Amino acid sequence: MDHKVLFYEELEQKVRCKVCPHNCILEEGKFGLCRVRKVKSNVPIAINYGEVTSIGVDPIEKKPLYHFKPSKNILSLGSFGCNMTCSFCQNYEISQNKPKTQYISVEELINTIPTIENNAGVAFTYNEPFMWYEYIYEVAKKIKELNKDINVVIVTNGYINEEPLLKLLPFVDAMNIDLKGYTNRYYNKICGAKLEPVLETIRKSSKHCHVEITTLLVSDENDSVEEAREIAQFIASVDQNIPLHLSRYFPKYKMENHATEVEKIMSACKEAKKYLKYVYVGNVMGVDNNTYCSKCGNLLIRRDGYSVEIFMKENKCDKCGESIYIVL
Repeated sequence: MDHKVLFYEELEQKVRCKVCPHNCILEEGKFGLCRVRKVKSNVPIAINYGEVTSIGVDPIEKKPLYHFKPSKNILSLGSFGCNMTCSFCQNYEISQNKPKTQYISVEELINTIPTIENNAGVAFTYNEPFMWYEYIYEVAKKIKELNKDINVVIVTNGYINEEPLLKLLPFVDAMNIDLKGYTNRYYNKICGAKLEPVLETIRKSSKHCHVEITTLLVSDENDSVEEAREIAQFIASVDQNIPLHLSRYFPKYKMENHATEVEKIMSACKEAKKYLKYVYVGNVMGVDNNTYCSKCGNLLIRRDGYSVEIFMKENKCDKCGESIYIVL
């Protein structure tokens, strides 16, 4: 369904989209980089409003969010379109193409949320949520008007301009933000984007909602201990309590590099833990992804895959009283 774009600037016979840092110049009938915004009859529109490519119920740990509503389920859905062109994209069928969709109205989606057992709320994920901005904004705003206890989660690449980000954040409870690397070379070469706007999204979002970070460590690209150190140091400069998920890369889409060596993942994890309280490893079997008190080492949450046991009643360690960055 078509919907007028919320952030744009009118130019002579053209429109500049202001949703993300690409600031694409849109012309009649021609899409921007995200493949969802164009000009139609002199009006800038997004063609994916309410159009859903995938919907289901996931463990919230799958987002991944380890410190937000652990052990809960969350209704998860996505549309199509993305403002990055990552050569390793895990969901390229929907991010880089326009697949078959089903239309779900704002009201229908909100009415579905309470029907799901053990549900924390709704997560916008799979493709890039900020390219679904118009729909997500209306859903999130309406949810908070009806019931502030329903959580809104965004799983994003963080590539968004300041104005739309700040307009949405009051209605968002948690975000997992991809920090894909820590060099402009990597962002330019692999993702077709720039680093600094993502860093700024992390800084701003952490002041408004719960934030966790994911970095996919790609063999021979961003899997060095030095880059892990820089990523961890940046996150610590924002808040050393922010959890970091270091995920193992496997060949996908256009990327043919060999799967990242487990030893490199674990070395990066060890280095990141020098600066951050909570570092986890993804896509590696048999690793310890439990949560421990950073002060006394007390076991707080045990994880075995998506099976979760919680050994705390409040957001503090029952043994030593240390405050824990977590939303139960």
